[in-house]
Amino acid sequence: MSKGKRMPSGMPGGNMNNMMKQVQKMQQQMAEVQKELEEKEVEATAGGGAVAAVVNGKRELLRIQINPEVVDPEDVEMLQDLIVAAVMEASKKAEDMMEKEMSKVTGGLNIPGMF
Repeated sequence: MSKGKRMPSGMPGGNMNNMMKQVQKMQQQMAEVQKELEEKEVEATAGGGAVAAVVNGKRELLRIQINPEVVDPEDVEMLQDLIVAAVMEASKKAEDMMEKEMSKVTGGLNIPGMF
């Protein structure tokens, strides 16, 4: 009895080559999508639009917009909280956008560490 594992009968080596080609194609498509996402922007607001944060597809913070009416020297903590909330929401939107676009390429496969 052989100790090595054998490929099940009916699985010619060509299937492995086809699978590798599909994986390479998927990797290329994912790289293209990632490049496209880097150029896309998402915006989120907090405090009814008092603070807006704009993040790109790489989840990099690009801009913060603050309505001057919410700048109160007596309540800096509220402004800080609004900024954090807007940035967090924009980052989440960017992540959701990335996952949605990548799932189009991967067919919904959840491959940990892929993106």
